[in-house]
Amino acid sequence: MIDVRRQGATWPEDRGPQMTIDGETPEPQASAQTGRTLTVRQAAFIGVGSMVGAGIFALLGAAGEVAGSAVWVSFLLAAGVAALQGYSFAKLGARYPSSGGFLEYVIRGWGQGHFTGVIAWMLLAVNAIITAMVAVSFGSYASSAVADNADWVAPFAVLILLVMAALNVLGSNAVAKAQTLVVVVVVGILTVFSVATLSNIDPDLLVFSGYPSLREIVSSVALTFFAFLGFGVITFTAKDLRDPRRQLPRAVYLALGIATVVYVAVALGVFGTLTVEEVIDSGGTALAVAAEPVLGSAGYWLMTVTALFATAGATNSGLYPAAGLGDEMARAGQFPPMMKSRLGGRAPMGIVVTAAAAIILALFFDLNAIASIGSAVALVVFTLVTFGHFRIRHETGAQAWLLIVADLTTIVVLVAFAATTLIAEPGTAVALVVIVLLSVVLDLVWKRRQGSTNPTTSGPVNP
Repeated sequence: MIDVRRQGATWPEDRGPQMTIDGETPEPQASAQTGRTLTVRQAAFIGVGSMVGAGIFALLGAAGEVAGSAVWVSFLLAAGVAALQGYSFAKLGARYPSSGGFLEYVIRGWGQGHFTGVIAWMLLAVNAIITAMVAVSFGSYASSAVADNADWVAPFAVLILLVMAALNVLGSNAVAKAQTLVVVVVVGILTVFSVATLSNIDPDLLVFSGYPSLREIVSSVALTFFAFLGFGVITFTAKDLRDPRRQLPRAVYLALGIATVVYVAVALGVFGTLTVEEVIDSGGTALAVAAEPVLGSAGYWLMTVTALFATAGATNSGLYPAAGLGDEMARAGQFPPMMKSRLGGRAPMGIVVTAAAAIILALFFDLNAIASIGSAVALVVFTLVTFGHFRIRHETGAQAWLLIVADLTTIVVLVAFAATTLIAEPGTAVALVVIVLLSVVLDLVWKRRQGSTNPTTSGPVNP
């Protein structure tokens, strides 16, 4: 059983809502032995670091291919979808704080059967995909700065994955300190970039008449939503928060707010400075190219250095959930016991497996393919988490209509994505099917060896 009390909360054994005579649900009390040290700001910055690296420095070109100069609209729509899912996750995290992050929420909503196991393996894949994507983006900027040779993209991506995996082995304090530095530097410089480009934009490049159809803009939300996936990483900080019931929702909303403002301002600045074709041709270095006409060569190098900071930080925070995910799912019986072991007595197996998978993706997939696969899998996982939440909403106090709207919006985005991007990119569709099938096979093989699922939580019975 995933013991929430081990994480510092005092829920009763059945982990249902404990009521006082006044009808109030008591707050989980932090224990002096838990060593919880993260603040709301630090938890939010772990999410911002993950989101900004993936969303701005890695996705502008890919999103521009679909949404054209309306990418800023796509970011706003994606922010709305993320805010609705964030509401669901914040409610769940406040009620069930766990180092397993939103996999704990899956267990609560769906029970301990095969369905939860499949989602757990899919989430592990999503985490590896997110990490691989930002590592590849780091490689693009590093190779451009050092050698201007695409052959160096993969080696630099592998290097940053190894370095950040080592940092995560040192613990959450090291991750939080690194992310605070990264986010302060990156958001500060992006603010300067936004002010400079917005004050010199060409309005003709942003006219509505040049926008693609609404269907294409909506379909691009699957890509720009990928830029907000970092808020899911915040749910794994519950084990390090003194009062996750109050702090976790605040961290989620703070991170989403910061990321949305940055995304919209930067997208307007870039597409108001460069044509859509120029943004697409610049690939993963669109911000540096957009800075050059306004700030000169110094601007190009400034944004390149900023991109290196941002994508390194995103790789760092992308690996952060891996240890808790492996530990908690192994304890719950959803992963083999080896997933909670420590390689060399120090390195969590979850981090080792995630880093290894991310290295493989970085070596054999291009940036756009990784983004498309990650978006599709993440949208499926988030939708299922909120469906499960609907079944236990009486325990979290969530509004039913908000949960329904949250899932309807993600389903609309998924359908639009499937009708455009997946049809145009059969390789991405095949990869998505392979990830789902591989998750099913891994769960079946492990559960068969395990002999039984041994359900131990009080969540609804798995269908």
